[in-house]
Amino acid sequence: MAADTARVDFVAHRPAVKESTVRYIGSIYRPPSEAQSLIIQATVGCNHNKCTFCGSYRDKRFAIRGIDEIRRDLEEVRYMGPVDRVFLADGDALCIPQRRLLEIVEAVNEYIPSVERIGVYANAGNIQKKSLEDLKALKERKLGIIYLGVETGDSELLEKICKGATYDQLVQAAHKVKEAGILLSVTVLLGIGGVEAGEKHARETARILTDMDPDYVGALSVMVVPGTPLHEEYVQGRFRLPDPFGLINELRIMVNESSFTHCVFRSNHASNYLPIKATLPEDKAQILRAIDRVIESRDERKLRPEFLRAL
Repeated sequence: MAADTARVDFVAHRPAVKESTVRYIGSIYRPPSEAQSLIIQATVGCNHNKCTFCGSYRDKRFAIRGIDEIRRDLEEVRYMGPVDRVFLADGDALCIPQRRLLEIVEAVNEYIPSVERIGVYANAGNIQKKSLEDLKALKERKLGIIYLGVETGDSELLEKICKGATYDQLVQAAHKVKEAGILLSVTVLLGIGGVEAGEKHARETARILTDMDPDYVGALSVMVVPGTPLHEEYVQGRFRLPDPFGLINELRIMVNESSFTHCVFRSNHASNYLPIKATLPEDKAQILRAIDRVIESRDERKLRPEFLRAL
């Protein structure tokens, strides 16, 4: 179900269900953890679409799909069998005005009564535009998880990659999601600071993860996508990718210097050289020992082969 056209933290989705006429506009991306979910496209593209590393939505003009279109898609899948998870694509369904978004999640519940959890991507700005009561109303209608791209905790780097949010705004957004009782999953990007700023990026990312205290963290490795501003920097020699062990060292710093109440921390995305899955803080010592063995050995045979890495 994966495809190599996806953004660095997304995987393209082709529903493994019976033939239907559900309509998807352009390439569709979802978090790896939503691999078995039904994907319903609520928006086309991303309403921010300025991150320098991301090429996923540059060929799409942003739009919010009409409720009648969404209902037609839901009608197509209502008899395909029990569905417990639904993911609302594209890049940031939480940007949809609250009244319309309530209509959409209510329609999901109406057509798919077996649904247990609805998920969405979000950015910090659109989380902040929702009141706490708005988020709780969505939670009551089974919006159970929000995926937030953090990428880095380095304030200068956040501005450089055009993330559209400051350190404090990201932390405030995380706290609001958690206060609403919705699971929070964040992604961070190994290597986004390049060779020069790698360790600073890793330490500041550990700091923001500690301040956010999310339920899930996904660490991915940046891959330079042609057609993006980051690719232009790379071609011009203004951005240098760390080598595999440099990326793994960043991962070690993030695991070692972050502190969580209870967090599932993964680096098992296809972009990464060293897949790990840990529950922190319980597994911290064990995971650090495993990472150290790889770094000390400098043995590339212990890493995911280059030909198996993908966006």
